[in-house]
Amino acid sequence: MNTASIPSAQEQVGPSRFTLLFLISTAFLNALGFTVISPVMPFIVQQYLADPNTLATVVGWLTASYAICQFLAAPALGVLSDRYGRRPVLLICLLGSAAGYLIFGIGGALWVLFLSRIIDGLTGANYSILAAYIGDVSKPEQRGKLFGQIGGVVGVGFIVGPVLGGFAARLGYSAPLYLSAAIMLANTVWGFFAMPESLHPQYRSAGFRLRDLNPFTQLRNIFAIAHLRWLMMTSLCYFFQFALFTTELSVLALDKLSWAPEQIGLLLLTVGVIDIIMQGFLAERLIPRFGEVALIIAGLVCEAVSFVLIGAVAIVPQPMLMLGGIVLFAFGSGLLEPALNGLTSAAAGPREQGVVQGGNAALRSVTSIAGPLLAGALYIRFGGEAPYWLGAAILLLGIGAILAAARHLAPGQPAAEVEPVNG
Repeated sequence: MNTASIPSAQEQVGPSRFTLLFLISTAFLNALGFTVISPVMPFIVQQYLADPNTLATVVGWLTASYAICQFLAAPALGVLSDRYGRRPVLLICLLGSAAGYLIFGIGGALWVLFLSRIIDGLTGANYSILAAYIGDVSKPEQRGKLFGQIGGVVGVGFIVGPVLGGFAARLGYSAPLYLSAAIMLANTVWGFFAMPESLHPQYRSAGFRLRDLNPFTQLRNIFAIAHLRWLMMTSLCYFFQFALFTTELSVLALDKLSWAPEQIGLLLLTVGVIDIIMQGFLAERLIPRFGEVALIIAGLVCEAVSFVLIGAVAIVPQPMLMLGGIVLFAFGSGLLEPALNGLTSAAAGPREQGVVQGGNAALRSVTSIAGPLLAGALYIRFGGEAPYWLGAAILLLGIGAILAAARHLAPGQPAAEVEPVNG
């Protein structure tokens, strides 16, 4: 076989339009599935609780069970995609998500809800596969733009998901979950025909050891890489505060503002609209002008202020505080996500995209385990403001981490020129 005729990941000009459409659809459905549950989860869970005061804790554990399984599976999915290719791994993940939505919709008992979250968690780390796919088929200087486009579509999911979940709840709390399962199944069939394999055989790993599937080993290896270490610390701070944000937001809105699912859905609609504008349209213009590091810092500052405002709702129950915090949160997220994703992808060579993105997904899962459990405990013991004010402090730590990461880049050096990870 003449490997010289096979284009490398660095020589690709980007995925075909048809494949990009499928990747966009998958990213959209990931966000849809994540957010469609948010407005209705407290209402579904409370049907199975003998003590309503435990609602925040149980919601936290449901979220954490998903994250625990995602943490265990994400590095393995990344390693398997480096060995066998992105396509088969991603298709299996999509089928698992469809099954998870269906089981959650069926419900019937609290343990069934946990089972659905476990299934979806084991197969739900597919964003790392999408990110590796983009890394395979795009030039480094294109990745910020592509991640911005994917992020913009995720914003659409943030719009449609909560609105769908909130208003479809009028037909029954399970209705949006059944619809999500059907759409995800259809997307799997589409992917079978639309998605070619992106990882050429010459770049596939020769094999792997069982210890390579250990998420703790993956995290240790990634943090051992000098030019990735502080980027991962920045991601850790961002992921952790995001877990705090999503876990108790619906509970806070229900508890302090007495909002219904429709109002919670419209609140998250605001996040989605701003996210679309920021990531889908502005990111590709802002990154070349200001640079990744500056945008990440600006995003972290915006989100820290937003957490102070959202936390204040627990003390002064005013909808305008909630809305102001949500707007700032969405604006900050739109600034930093494409920049942070682009830096991380550029730091990985063509042979390590799956490993690095899988490890990054595992890092997100770690925070999604600890975050919901801590948020629930803080909410019950200290009040609704505690999780958000802690999140603000963590975001300030993230600013220090990205400043430390910037020292590993030469002045004026674009992310695309970061030294690749050595195998």
